Order: sequence, then structure tokens, then C-alpha cells
Amino acid sequence: MIKVVLLGSGNVAYHLALALKSAEQVELIQRYSRNGNNDAFFDATLPCSNDLQDLKKADIYLLAIKDDNIGSFSKELQHLKGLVVHTSGSVPMKTLHSGLRRGVVYPVQTFTINQAIEFKKVPLVIEAETKDDLQLLQTFAGSLSEQVFELNSNEREKLHVSAVFANNFSNYMFACADALCKEFNLPFDVLRPIILETGKKIQTMDPLEAQTGPARRNDQVIIEKHIGMLQGEKKEIYTLLSNAITKAFQPKD
Repeated sequence: MIKVVLLGSGNVAYHLALALKSAEQVELIQRYSRNGNNDAFFDATLPCSNDLQDLKKADIYLLAIKDDNIGSFSKELQHLKGLVVHTSGSVPMKTLHSGLRRGVVYPVQTFTINQAIEFKKVPLVIEAETKDDLQLLQTFAGSLSEQVFELNSNEREKLHVSAVFANNFSNYMFACADALCKEFNLPFDVLRPIILETGKKIQTMDPLEAQTGPARRNDQVIIEKHIGMLQGEKKEIYTLLSNAITKAFQPKD
């Protein structure tokens, strides 16, 4: 049984705690929370401490904390003998203090507290410095997810920027659509099915193959009409994206 201490209290920590509780071959024995934020969302029966010197002996210490804090926070963990693992997509493994056994388990998913996730379907990207620690992470990650990938820090950073395009930027487009619906006094609910269908299509099609719309058709009459309806940042975004899509479908020399 792999004993795990979870350090964190945010969205990622919340979902990891749920996944760890039900995972085979893994025992979540403690959680660390420095300031008590969101403690009400976590299992009250799980031992929790705000003192790093009080951490229990574990095989893996899982850091689900803010990216900017990983390096400085890890300096406070040099007394630990287990594998110290962060969960960031963009932070190199070597940001963790050099005196530690170091690793990464990056869940490629968007997380929100109290929003249910089927964690078995969440891809986990792992990295470690030694063969033994990598084997430990493979066993650990495999108990949480059906999809485990081994990538180095450089590859993981490139995956992370791709994920920003796929998730964060696309979600902001939904937010822009929602704002326009409010501006035009229209119900955003009308757009929910088309959003779901787009996500569904790219499960079986390449994204470019699934592309539709006026920019895909190079329909400049419609594009100019839409641009005339928009103002400020949304006009700039619409123009930039329409130009990029149109260019993507121009015949190659």
C-alpha cells in the first residue's frame, strides 16, 4: 500500500483527495493545510495538520499548491524521506529543492471544487529522477487513472501551453459568447448544445477537420457583418481568429 500525504486545499487538492480515498493500492493518511481554506469541503475524518514538522511518514508527499510557491515551499520539506511530487503542468521538476527525492504527477484536466470529475478518465503525466521513483509513480498514477504518460519537464511544459489553448482559451470564448448574449438580451442556454457538440466531434475527428463557420468558408460578407456588430476587444478577437482560420484553409503552394 502506497501511503500518501496531500499538501494543499484548492481545486486540485480537493479532487485528488476524492480520487485517493477510493483508489486501490493507495492510502491517503494525512492532509496539510496552512491556512484552513476550503477545509469544510474535505473529508472531516482525514487527519489534517498546519505544521510541516508534524507530517506523517509517507511514500509520497503530493504538493497541490500554487505554481509560484512550489520552489520556496519545497525548501521547508527537506526533512522528508519520501518522494516529494508537485502537480503543476508548467513548473519544471527541478524547481523542487535539490535535497529532495523529486517527481511530478500532472493531472491534465480542469478542476473546480464540488464539480464532479471521473478521475479514472483524467490523463496523468508523470516524471521522476530515478528508475525506482518512476516505478513508484507509475504504480501510484495507475491506481488513480486509466491514462498515464511519462514526459520530461520540457515536454510537459509544451503540453501545458497546448492545454491552455484547448481549455482556458476556449472557455474564455464561451465567456465572450455569454457576455454577447447578455448584451443582445439573448439566452446563453441556446448555445450550450453547440458547445457540447463541438467537444463531442473532436473526440473522433481532427480539430481542423471539424472546423466550420464563415471563416472556414472564407465568407467575407458574413465576417464583415459580424465585425460591424462588435466593439473593442471582442472585435479584435473576432478579427484575429477569423483571419487565422481563413489562412489555415488557404491552398498550400
